Amino acid sequence: MAEKEQVDRLSSYEADDKEALLHLKKIRREKCIKCCSCVAALMLVQAIVIIILAFTVFRVKDPIIKVNSVTVTRIDLINGTIPRPGTNMSVIADVSVKNPNVASFKHGNTTSSLYYRGTLVGEARGPPGQSKARRTTRMNITVDIITDRLTSNPNLKSDVGSGLLTMSSFSRVGGRVKIMKIIKRNVIVTMNCTTTVNISTQAILKQQCKRHVKL
Repeated sequence: MAEKEQVDRLSSYEADDKEALLHLKKIRREKCIKCCSCVAALMLVQAIVIIILAFTVFRVKDPIIKVNSVTVTRIDLINGTIPRPGTNMSVIADVSVKNPNVASFKHGNTTSSLYYRGTLVGEARGPPGQSKARRTTRMNITVDIITDRLTSNPNLKSDVGSGLLTMSSFSRVGGRVKIMKIIKRNVIVTMNCTTTVNISTQAILKQQCKRHVKL
């Protein structure tokens, strides 16, 4: 009788340990998904903001960008761990942009696509607006991350383990440049960027962009 009670007690402990381990794995996986998705979203935000202000053949100063907040608005998980196939994670980024240049730029809707090792994993949309010369403006950028495409890539585990994530983006925006109310030009800007981000700090370590301007 005593032996049976001891066996039952040990079985109960093992079951509790397994349940605790599964719960821990579930939490870690969800954190990894959210972290990688937020990093990907920040890359897209950076790409959109840069292309909004890199609008002309003139030599311009780099914009000063501040991400005020990033809010995860939707993520659909199966049993709290695995992203439901075909669903997206939605992120809204509140961004402040200071334009240090003498040129203002009135632009239409902005679009940007994000690729991880050649696979489309995210798309971003920014509203139309105007970046006035030497002024700071705020904008909300909506980013949809296709989580199953990102997390199912066999290279993601090793990249996350290294602490660095490298992605490429393609952005396009059209608008009108105005300099001191004298020079006015319609432009379409496309840009390809490759960006490396520190996953833990979400700091951009390296970024290379190629820009094409059509006047």
